[in-house]
Amino acid sequence: QVQLVESGGGLVQSGGSLRLSCAASGLSFSGRYMGWFRQAPGKERHFVATVSWTGDRTYYADSVQGRFFISRDNAKNTVSLQMFSLRPEDTAVYYCAAGRTEVSGVFFRSGDYDYWGQGTQVTVSS
Repeated sequence: QVQLVESGGGLVQSGGSLRLSCAASGLSFSGRYMGWFRQAPGKERHFVATVSWTGDRTYYADSVQGRFFISRDNAKNTVSLQMFSLRPEDTAVYYCAAGRTEVSGVFFRSGDYDYWGQGTQVTVSS
């Protein structure tokens, strides 16, 4: 059974930082690209960041470029999202997602991902 379990969400003041983690099990983690998405209340889910299965390529949404950083640890089957300079508009449920195996490229559409976590709430107060 595939499981993606996010953690690290919470309430933070504007300008603060949070680090989200996603622990994966039940799938071949090291060969898959991974991503983070977010969904604000009443809005669609949007792409945030992705990392290649090798870990050497990352790609970010314009809205988080330079503030958020995605990384992975294939030995621990985890992917993280370090978030700095948080803004109220970053408030959302953040989802970890697992893509397909040994595929190269940049994947920022929800349909490019096969497995999803339950999400973790991030709230940024002004």
